[in-house]
Amino acid sequence: MHPIRHFRTITHHRHLVRKYCFRVGLYWRGLTHDLSKYSPTEFWRGARYYQGTFSPTQQERRENGYSLAWMHHKGRNRHHFEYWTDYSPTGEGIVGVEMPRKYVAEMFCDRIAACRVYQGEKYTDASPYDYYQKSKDHILINQETSDLLDRWLLLLKDCLLYTSPSPRDTERS
Repeated sequence: MHPIRHFRTITHHRHLVRKYCFRVGLYWRGLTHDLSKYSPTEFWRGARYYQGTFSPTQQERRENGYSLAWMHHKGRNRHHFEYWTDYSPTGEGIVGVEMPRKYVAEMFCDRIAACRVYQGEKYTDASPYDYYQKSKDHILINQETSDLLDRWLLLLKDCLLYTSPSPRDTERS
């Protein structure tokens, strides 16, 4: 049980998301991001399954086959694509619903912050893109939402690669 470490991790994550949301003009989204993580349902499970290098919901899922904290979280936070699923009006079953852009933007900020928090010094601006690429073929997300997130994450990745040369690149010049 690691309540203090978990509290520090989620608070650090929220501060990063707030900073990024403020940069893109999403002040309310930044201020209210992930407040449900402090609720007893999510907080105490997070403290119990805390690892420090990845989300406690992953550990809870590994041990129990599901995560009650995650089910609580995704149902209350519109920046998760899982929130945006519904039965298809044409009878295709459950489908991804296109997310409003402000929530896609918050999800973009959330993914950057999560990678920074869990990867620490290993983080690069390619990390959120690479992480998304590993999962996007087996998740239930609306195609337009997926394409938009993919474009934004690729822009982040490419901007870093061309605006921050490594010392080696500088030596060759």
